Amino acid sequence: MLLVGQPTRGVDIGAIEFIHQQIVKLRDAGSAVLVVSVELEEVMSLCDRILVMFEGRIVGEIAASDADAKTLGLMMGNASEAGGNA
Repeated sequence: MLLVGQPTRGVDIGAIEFIHQQIVKLRDAGSAVLVVSVELEEVMSLCDRILVMFEGRIVGEIAASDADAKTLGLMMGNASEAGGNA
């Protein structure tokens, strides 16, 4: 299992691409990967499933293929319009 928090914070574009490739390579090899990031594009591009937390609680879950910035933003604000709120 790989747990990464803010994997690309503060690195240049070339390093971001390399880091993303390594994460995907591990995922494709069968490793479980948990990515914690505030970068929505990063989360949507690397993850199969996205869980959103608000005030320490999981308030939403969505497949990355169904996610967009608006939906994730609503979940992040714990808005009732977002699907999967708890």
